[in-house]
Amino acid sequence: MAGQGSGRARRAAVCLLALLGLAGPLGGCATDAAPADPAPGEIQRLLDRRAQAVLAHDPAAYAAAFDPSATAAAAAARREYANLADVPFASWTYRVTDVDRTGAGRAVAEAELDYRIRGHDSGPVNTSLVLELTERDGRWRLTAERNAAGAAQQLWQQGDVEVVHGARSLVLGVGQSDARLRELAAQADRAVPAVSAAWPKPWAGKVVILAPGSLDAMGRLLGAPAAGYRGIAAVTTGESGGGPDAPADRVIVNPEAYGVLGAYGRQIVLTHETTHVATRAHTSASTPMWLSEGFADWAAYRGGGRTAAQTAPELGRAVRAGLVPPGLPDDDAFAFSGDGEALARAYESGWLACELIAGAWGEERLADFYAAVAAHPRREGAVEKALHDVLSTTPEEFTARWRAYVTERLG
Repeated sequence: MAGQGSGRARRAAVCLLALLGLAGPLGGCATDAAPADPAPGEIQRLLDRRAQAVLAHDPAAYAAAFDPSATAAAAAARREYANLADVPFASWTYRVTDVDRTGAGRAVAEAELDYRIRGHDSGPVNTSLVLELTERDGRWRLTAERNAAGAAQQLWQQGDVEVVHGARSLVLGVGQSDARLRELAAQADRAVPAVSAAWPKPWAGKVVILAPGSLDAMGRLLGAPAAGYRGIAAVTTGESGGGPDAPADRVIVNPEAYGVLGAYGRQIVLTHETTHVATRAHTSASTPMWLSEGFADWAAYRGGGRTAAQTAPELGRAVRAGLVPPGLPDDDAFAFSGDGEALARAYESGWLACELIAGAWGEERLADFYAAVAAHPRREGAVEKALHDVLSTTPEEFTARWRAYVTERLG
């Protein structure tokens, strides 16, 4: 409970100092303990009942957490419940992290919400909430709730969630046609085996896709300004380097940029993003962007039959103009807000680096190289060590070989 443990720790410290002769007299050590505030435990039990209402499909119990005076907030809660009712949750739990008494019978609580989708999430999705409460007749009830500052929206906060189950995918959409959602599921179902063929290491073999109704809605799901994603067809969220209990990945589709692509481009996008889901446990702060994005592109284009010139048009133009890059791009080159042509060259450079490794050392060795880089405890030296241990080469030799390969393929 908030405040209880910390108060005891402070009193124990005062008593210890007194015993050592460093504080006041011993007489004050054993009798000044204040009774614990029961509010945190009572609020936690209120939220536990609300969580059970979600899993039991009980909309009345979900809205019953609100005080009778909070009619607008209760109505909003009923709408939110209706929006999420079709989502197949495996778990839904709240955890109260702080309670601040704001007046007689009033409090503001901070809480974490964790949820998992059945059949897809081994780890939870987490979001932070701020709850306003009032105490009436000895019971705490909600009067308002909102996302904590900086917390991303959840899809059901944007409207009624339509659910489409694929063979290897789950698509959740708001404001999208049933045909578009089923198309996404079909493309994801094709992406999963393609990724498994390119990435031989264990992964879940399934993907969850969120399809919001607009670019602005996509930004709210990401908790970031939408403008930075205007030309990006999809983004994968998740925690790098996480184990089986890491927060769940989501592929979030930008309906504007995705919508202007042809069928081939849409498939490439979903296969690329699904690769990020598959490789997440072997991606860490040590992994450079050229490797993580290059590998995802390599998996997406693998076996597609397109020429290097078709796959890397911007880098090809630079090479034909005599501007072969001096080395692989740094992470700054992958910033969404930068020059679009430079961003394309960065992605294409990473793709060709991974294609070089797959062709010269073998596809399995490429996956081993990827994992070895991520396993290094820090960014500095990660690529160098993996080049030595997995590919038996040096950064200088690899860069020279990559530049020659770029020239050969695109010159």
